[in-house]
Amino acid sequence: MAWLRLAAASGRHPVFGDPGPLARASLAHPDVALLADLLPQNGDTYRPDLLTPQPGTDVQHRHLIDEQIAHIEAAAQGDLETQVLALTRTHWNRPLPATTRRIAESGRMQRHLANGLARFWRDTLAEGWPRLRSIIHQDVAHRASAIATHGVGRMLGALHPDMTWAGDAITLAKPWDAEIDVTGRDLVLVPGVLTWPEVIIQVDTPGQFVFYYPAQRIGADRDRRSGRIAHVVGNARATLLADLATARSTAELAARTGYAPGTVSYHLSALHRARLVTKVRDGRYVLYQRTAHAARLLEEARS
Repeated sequence: MAWLRLAAASGRHPVFGDPGPLARASLAHPDVALLADLLPQNGDTYRPDLLTPQPGTDVQHRHLIDEQIAHIEAAAQGDLETQVLALTRTHWNRPLPATTRRIAESGRMQRHLANGLARFWRDTLAEGWPRLRSIIHQDVAHRASAIATHGVGRMLGALHPDMTWAGDAITLAKPWDAEIDVTGRDLVLVPGVLTWPEVIIQVDTPGQFVFYYPAQRIGADRDRRSGRIAHVVGNARATLLADLATARSTAELAARTGYAPGTVSYHLSALHRARLVTKVRDGRYVLYQRTAHAARLLEEARS
């Protein structure tokens, strides 16, 4: 859903960048476009929870996406109308498109949404998902270790700066005020990769209580082996060059490297003057990429 939202809005992920032409091409399918119609835009504060079913505990990883697609197709019509028709009216800054409303009222929306998700997944994420899933597994192992060492409360308080644990309640900073009694519900914690760096709460489907929080080590598997070139251009510029095999914006590089955006901009300007990076404007963004000369320098420094 996060990747689809970026593709539909022509946005870029702060680490993974542009969703790419396959994602945009997938939007041409009417079922994928319908799915995109239900995602928040321009300050909307709600996404129907039925689009992201709470994962079960007894399903093999390779079957999880199939299970969740089946849950969407089996969603009760009453739940769908509550979320798609009533809650969007409350939480969105725009009306639901008339065509989308008619499909929701027809009783056929569930099948279209399930098909749209299956198609978008196959077109854009299925092939590369094992690499992203490994980040999730590492995060789960880290959180399990934190619980074993420091307890559940300490772990909950460390999930995100906007989330605090008071011993008997979780407080989450959001642009709306609400108090929700979740007594008797399981708390499901989901490491987010493509939702990074957001924290999202899901409580509108009966029996579900899900927090999507940013997984650790997003972008940490990038190639930073800058070798001896760091002695020539400095560590910061060598790190940036090593990460510019793909065109990236200043904001993406800041998120991936940990440097402040101003620091990244300063070093990129120097690298551009030295003709080690190119820059092009892509809509609202200026994208930088290392030149063939810079790539040769990096390769020579590593050899």
